[in-house]
Amino acid sequence: MSMYGYARVSSEGQDLEIQVEVLKWAGCEIVRSEKVSGTSKEGRSELQNIMDFVRSGDTLVVTRIDRLARSVKDLQEIV
Repeated sequence: MSMYGYARVSSEGQDLEIQVEVLKWAGCEIVRSEKVSGTSKEGRSELQNIMDFVRSGDTLVVTRIDRLARSVKDLQEIV
């Protein structure tokens, strides 16, 4: 069982550093990050990469739920 982290900011002007540090501090062995809008899963290649890699028993960690999904529908589809 492994822990993986996913960090996302919505625009190029925002900084991922705090999220990445928190995820590493939480014990995530691999952290994927990207600067892309979260309004849909389209264009979120790092999210797709990590979802392809995570296996049953692994844990995916985010610093806030809105970093993963922008709506309950979106979250339901990801889960």
